[in-house]
Amino acid sequence: MKYDFDTIIPRRGTNSYKWDTPEEENVLPMWVADMDFRTVPAIVEALQKRIAHGIFGYTKVPKAYYDAVIRWFDDRHRWQIDPRWIIYTNGVVPALSAIIKALAAPSDKIIVQTPAYNCFYSSIRNSGCELSANYLVYRNGRYTIDFDDLETKAADPKAKILLLCNPHNPVGRVWTPEELWRIGDICLHNGVFVVADEIHCELVYEGHDYTPFASLSERFRQNSVTCVSPSKAFNLAGLQIANIIAADEGVRRRIDRAININEVCDVNPFGVIATIAAYNEGGAWLDALRKYLWENYEYLYRFFEQRLPQYPVLPLEGTYLVWIDCRASSIGSDATTLRLQEEQKLMVNSGTLYGPGGEGFIRLNIACPRTLLADGLERIAHVLVQNF
Repeated sequence: MKYDFDTIIPRRGTNSYKWDTPEEENVLPMWVADMDFRTVPAIVEALQKRIAHGIFGYTKVPKAYYDAVIRWFDDRHRWQIDPRWIIYTNGVVPALSAIIKALAAPSDKIIVQTPAYNCFYSSIRNSGCELSANYLVYRNGRYTIDFDDLETKAADPKAKILLLCNPHNPVGRVWTPEELWRIGDICLHNGVFVVADEIHCELVYEGHDYTPFASLSERFRQNSVTCVSPSKAFNLAGLQIANIIAADEGVRRRIDRAININEVCDVNPFGVIATIAAYNEGGAWLDALRKYLWENYEYLYRFFEQRLPQYPVLPLEGTYLVWIDCRASSIGSDATTLRLQEEQKLMVNSGTLYGPGGEGFIRLNIACPRTLLADGLERIAHVLVQNF
């Protein structure tokens, strides 16, 4: 079946955070990490059927939900999940915050491989914990992990948790099994617990394989929890659904208590229905989506290579978020982002949003019809050419 990713779906006036935040006309938002594509037809049909019922009371999560999650990760990622390990909640960010509150005390240190997803920092701050930055190494146009520094940071007695982002937002890396083994061994040796944010796990491109951290060994499974959601891959963020997968029973009890204390234990009927439909019937659509996203990336890469060669585009191994090196500009990330918005009505993310190591970069969301991508790239060129 051929799926349509080229049609532009108007989103203004739908209370879209991405599209309705800018009040000016003709602003092109390529910032917030949701997609401008309609989701899987089977998901829409399942939701329409549920809406037709007309009653939307409190939701009981059925066995079919757990079955769909378990089957998907077994079939797609060779990861066997016990249904008892699954704790549902209303989003990965609430999950991260609850996990930190459950497993760390105020003033404990949380290791983050920076630059990193900005909500990591707010989850740490709101829990009264302290950031311990393990800077990723940017060399020859690619990021790698500074394992010597990670060893030092993990050896700190105050370090309790490593927030692992795989695939990594914003730098686009998909960590290899070898890298994950080294991370896991360092954390085990130093008594640091791994909290893996794997929300982008379905958005991985040819030549790269997503490996669930917890699938590598029994020791890693017991010393970690994993946060996943269909929201990024199937464009369901507004339905507020996610899962925490925790194999250790004691850890699971602590997290479940924190989920309830922080009132993020209830989910809505639409998130449950959409998750079941996505995992049971969304595979072919997802494969077509990834092909289209990769072609978008190739289009962007060629554009920069031909028109803006002084600004390196980093390899995209996973996610639909492209990390662009703008250090050749003389004005910095924040000023570049501001000029793009003021002069070209284009919204992108400044690298400074992603913490230490982000200055000099911008993040661009390419999950849109190619005509919108082409428009956005022309707007970027108008500003970046002037800044060089």
